[in-house]
Amino acid sequence: MELTERTLESKTVFSGRILTVKVDAVRLPNGGQSTREVVEHPGGVCVLALRDDGTVPLVRQFRYPVGRPLLELPAGKLERGEQPRPAALRELEEEVGLVPAKLTDLGALYTSPGFSQEVIHLYLAQELTQVPTHPDADEFLEIEYLPFETLLGMVMDGVIVDGKTATAVLKAKLMMEGGSL
Repeated sequence: MELTERTLESKTVFSGRILTVKVDAVRLPNGGQSTREVVEHPGGVCVLALRDDGTVPLVRQFRYPVGRPLLELPAGKLERGEQPRPAALRELEEEVGLVPAKLTDLGALYTSPGFSQEVIHLYLAQELTQVPTHPDADEFLEIEYLPFETLLGMVMDGVIVDGKTATAVLKAKLMMEGGSL
């Protein structure tokens, strides 16, 4: 069965600093028509940094769209044309002041494919060196260190509700247990 929807018309209704919103008319697989609202985003990175003592740095920051602070792994958006790996290194250093000797790709995920094409690239950072942090001027963070197993429990108990963080933690756990990604 053919599942592809074909764009008939696309209209940009908003273009901002971080995202663009389009409203598209599409041809459905059965020949009918419908409307799709699409958020375009440059994508991002998320890094689980596993320190030698088994702890993981997380950042607590206020997330305006959900109206409260969330506890998350260091993460950030890709700049136009930026590759994910250098972005992961940049974000890790900026937010928690760590530089890894080893950076393992944990794969990528679509954050909300029902309305956005945003892709987050996940990494596991190890063999870390501490350097000064230097968050962006509009970024206000509190750094917290948790044992990896505590963090895993918080994901499983629903305390960690950030999707990219939960996915990176679970993928890292499987990888560390010898599973393949």
